[in-house]
Amino acid sequence: MAEGNVAADQLRLFIERIERLEEEKKGIADDVKDVYAEAKSNGYDTKTMRAIVRLRRMESHARQEADALLETYRNALGLA
Repeated sequence: MAEGNVAADQLRLFIERIERLEEEKKGIADDVKDVYAEAKSNGYDTKTMRAIVRLRRMESHARQEADALLETYRNALGLA
């Protein structure tokens, strides 16, 4: 029965770690939301800022591929 207790204790520790990390993640998400709100109050467009953040997360080749595809679609629709 000791093995069952060890497994249960290990499982409980994993769950508790996940719960702590989820709380930290929520706190960070709230901080990010506050920064966007501050930027908006200073006249910045947060939708554009989010797009820039998303682009900066991408690797260079993936960003270039996405840009090329967007340009192709814009040209096809006469938006260029």
